[in-house]
Order: sequence, then structure tokens, then C-alpha cells
Amino acid sequence: MLKSQGLTRRTLLATGAGALAAPFLARPGLAATTLRYGHNNEVASVAGAQADWFAEALGQTSGGDINVQVFPNSQLGKLQELAEAVSLGTIAFSHNTAGALGSLYQPFAALDTPYLYRDVDHLMKVTDVESPVMQELNEGLIAAANVRVIYAHYFGRRNLTCNKAVMSPEDLAGTKIRAVPFPIYTTAVEGMGAVAVPVDWSEVPTALATGVVQGQENPVNVVLNVKLYEVQSHLMLTGHMSNAEVVVMNEDAWQGLDAKQKDAVREASEQTRQKATKAILDNEEAETQKLRDLGMTVIGAEDGLQLDAFRASVSKLVDERFGAEYGDLYSKIAAVA
Repeated sequence: MLKSQGLTRRTLLATGAGALAAPFLARPGLAATTLRYGHNNEVASVAGAQADWFAEALGQTSGGDINVQVFPNSQLGKLQELAEAVSLGTIAFSHNTAGALGSLYQPFAALDTPYLYRDVDHLMKVTDVESPVMQELNEGLIAAANVRVIYAHYFGRRNLTCNKAVMSPEDLAGTKIRAVPFPIYTTAVEGMGAVAVPVDWSEVPTALATGVVQGQENPVNVVLNVKLYEVQSHLMLTGHMSNAEVVVMNEDAWQGLDAKQKDAVREASEQTRQKATKAILDNEEAETQKLRDLGMTVIGAEDGLQLDAFRASVSKLVDERFGAEYGDLYSKIAAVA
């Protein structure tokens, strides 16, 4: 497994339909198949590290038959470009939010609806590839975009950061908050009372440092590992969205594997799903405390954060914009026990 290759986004795009157009590279003189995995996260984050864990696990479960090259930090493109690259077969693997996958198959975005899950256990049951909800969504994604989900791990509860104390939606009036550039995310931010400014993740630190936006929302693991505490003074524990990071694979690459290799992918996927989920859960509280220690003011319900007001405001806007479209799917998600 090679963690960070010399292949850059520019090289990949320049090559076009040439030698790198397929999602895999046959290694001359070797039986192993090499598959590329591109993503936007820093290696230090769990989301970034889990790509390397998956690559290592697949090397082991396949007995060295499959080699995964991992390209972190948006080397091969931004969020939307990575989603499209898997669909086109330029790369074999990537991970993304469910909201971003909605750009390939719209119903997928419903999985990132704010205040949707009862708890983390409910989220993980819904996003298990064997759940009836995920099986239905996966079939649609394969048909629409030639992409299949191979696993999803817990990504964390998204919280708001800002350069001021925020207690209620009224406190965000006129405040520009970065939103993941997909509709369900801009709706969440607007529902919280802010002005949603869509910004790709690769541009967020600069946007915060230069004042293009005054805040953003992400799990504490991301806030800590990207050092957002250097440009943000307050962390509000809104917990407005529980996310699973969804790992996808190009369908042609999947179908190009034999039965034994597919089993190896399934086994590596389950190992990585469990490891990444445990890492996030084990660290959430400690990472929140570390942000306090680094100087962030952390505001929770015990400090006057009006969680019910945020829930009511966000849920109202979600229902207005997505209730008719996703209502049936929301019922199926609620029915997962």
C-alpha cells in the first residue's frame, strides 16, 4: 500500500483517456491489481486515516492480490470531482458525505438530513450495506452512476464553530457560515439561522482566515485535526447532524474482481468500518476537551445553548424543502430497529 503517490490531480486530468483512465492499473510482471483511492481529508484525521487502514486491510485479506494507492488532501480533485471520478472510473475508490453522493443519485442525500437518527447505533444500522434502506439506495446509485457503496463508518456529530458565542438561531442572523456545497447542508445552515455560503472543504481554512465566512460546522475530530481552533474562538455543541462517511467503489472495478477478491473487499470493508467508528466514538469527548485546552470556548446545553430552538428551526426548513421528496424514505429510516 502506497499512502501518498506522486500522481497529482493535474497529471490525472492531463492524462485523460490514456493509461490512467481505467480505475485500476495492472502491475507489469505481477499478478496484483492496483486500485486508486482518492479523498479530500488530511491523513491525521480519522476520515483520512481510515482510507489507509482500508488499503492495508485489503492487502491482507486479498493475500497481496489487491494493492490500493491512496491519494489524500484533494490531490485528485475536490468533493464533487472525486464523486464524479469514481462514477467515470478514473479512480476506483473514494469517500464522501451522503449529501455529496446525492449529486450522483439524489435520494442518497436524505441520509444526511439533520436530526434524522435516534442515536449513533441507529445511524450505523441504517448505513450498514446490508440494511434494507442502504440496499435500496445502493441499487439506485449503481444504476444511476455506476457507483456502489462498500461501507460507511461513523463520522461524528456535526457542531457549529464561530468567532462569537451563539445560543440560538437568532444569534446567527446575517452571519456567513460555510456549508458543504450540497442542498441538504445549505438547508441545515440556513435552518440554524445563518447565511449559508457553499465552500469546498479544500478552501475552508482560507475562507475562515480571510473572513469570507465567519464559521463552519463539522465534527470535533475535524476541528481539532485541521486546527480550526486557530481561526475560530467558539465551539457550539449543536450536534445538528450525525454523519456516516460513505466509502464508494466504481461498479466496473467491482465487477472486474473475482469472487475471492470481492470477499476480500467485503472483509476489509467491515474491519475498517468497525475500526474507524470506534476511533471516532472513543475520541469525541477527549477531543472536545482538548479543544477547550487549546483555548476554544465550548458551549453546550448546560451553558444556555438552545438545542430545542435549533432543532425546531432546522426541522421546519427541512420539512418545507425535502418532506415531500424524502418522506417515504424518512419513514423507512425511522422503521430500522
